[in-house]
Formats: sequence, C-alpha cells, structure tokens
Amino acid sequence: MSEGETTDSRSAGAGAHVVPFPRAAPQVSFHRDELRVILNLYGRMVSEGEWRDYTIDFTREKAVFAIHRRTSERPLYRIEKDPRLARRQGAYAVIAETGRILKRGHDLAQVLRVLEKPLRVV
Repeated sequence: MSEGETTDSRSAGAGAHVVPFPRAAPQVSFHRDELRVILNLYGRMVSEGEWRDYTIDFTREKAVFAIHRRTSERPLYRIEKDPRLARRQGAYAVIAETGRILKRGHDLAQVLRVLEKPLRVV
C-alpha cells in the first residue's frame, strides 16, 4: 500500500453497501396564516367565555385543531385539514362533538363562519 491509502472498509469503493434511511412521510400541519385565522376565532370565543382550551394534532393524513369547553372533556369542535380532500369537497372541515360535519370547504375563513355567533340587537 502506498502512503495515504486506508484499509478501512468504510472508505469509498471498498464494497460497502449503503442503505439509505427511509424517508418519513411529511406531517400535515396548519400554515401560519391558517393558524392566525383559527386563533383569532378562538381568542374571541375565549373572551366570551364559550371555550377554554384547545389541542393540536398533526398526523400524516390530517391536521386537527380541537376546541374544548373544559380541559377534561371531549372536544366541542374539531377543525380538520385533510389535503386528500382538497380537490373534491375541500381540505377544511368543522366537525361537532357528535361527529357530524357542520361545514366543509376550500376556504378556511368561510368554513369557520359556522362557529361564529350571530350578532344580537341590544
């Protein structure tokens, strides 16, 4: 062997078999603008005393923002983003505690209007 050569089996060309790590599917998440719209509504409803807590869950299939009346209870509403439905019914949905879909669509602000309280004349 000449000077500078190595006998290490990890060196290039030594017949080592490189196995790439499997790439995990990216998680679906809410973008900053989507979270701004959701948290604006959430803040208004918290100030009115309607909602008290929330949870966020990101999976490979969908992102879920769940709204709770109390921390220990099941969510009152779930705001879901499912990109697989984007071309058909719309990626966004508001789902009630019972599992009933209240509204589905392509525009998040429009879908969230189902959760807005109607204005009252005082």
